[in-house]
Parts: sequence; C-alpha cells; structure tokens
Amino acid sequence: MSDQRAPLQHLPAMTFEQMLERVRYEGAYPTRERAEEAVRLVIAGLGRQLTGEERVELAARLPREAALVLTGQIPSPQPLTGWAFVEDLATRSGAAPATTRWDTGSVLATVAASAGPELLTRILRRLPTGYALLFGRAELTRAA
Repeated sequence: MSDQRAPLQHLPAMTFEQMLERVRYEGAYPTRERAEEAVRLVIAGLGRQLTGEERVELAARLPREAALVLTGQIPSPQPLTGWAFVEDLATRSGAAPATTRWDTGSVLATVAASAGPELLTRILRRLPTGYALLFGRAELTRAA
C-alpha cells in the first residue's frame, strides 16, 4: 500500500542524449557537441534565475546531467528580465546576442516540454518579464 500523502515523483521525460538530439533538431545545430554547449549554457543560466519549489520540480523532470547543471548554480540575488538573461548568456559565452537568443529558444523549448504546462506556468510567474517568449509561449500578463 502506498502513502497517499507522499508527493508525486516525476521521472525525466527523456534521457540526456534524447534532450541533446531534440535541441540539435530544434536549433538546427550541425553537431551534437554544439547542441550540448547550448544546453549547458542556457540551463546554467536558468539555474542562476530560478528558485524555490519550481527549481526543485524542474530538476526532477530534467535528465540527470541537465538537472545537475541547473542545481549546481547559485541563484542570483538580482533576477534578470528575459532580454537581460540573453545578454548575460551572450557575454558569458562570447557569442552574439542574436545567436544566444537562438540558443536560448532552442533549449528552453525542450525544457518547456519536460516541465509540462502547469509547471511551466508556475516557472513563468516566478521569473521576471520576458521569459515566456524564450520558452515559446506568449507573454503572460500579471494582475496589478
């Protein structure tokens, strides 16, 4: 008999290899290595922005390797807007902002699929404005 009070455990929807292949396809990257660079950059950046239950739940739904990158980051005391997030990643990687925006969308679309709609909505409510489009969603409006 199971304990009805125990929280639901979510298993990753895909392996890390499957995640890399999906990002490679979404981003039209020429190699698996290039897709992995994008995954590690963007997920590390997300780990610096995301806190609380949403961070824990997302980590549980990502492949182990990606979850370790996410949770291995110390959350930033100053949250970044979506565009500032892209600019920060561009600075860290030395890539152009347009390239980094492409990388971010390719990776976060895959992260969104792993998160599922309910968790993604909660993640977007926790983050500053500008992230919804990065995840492939219309920007949510916030009640005043």
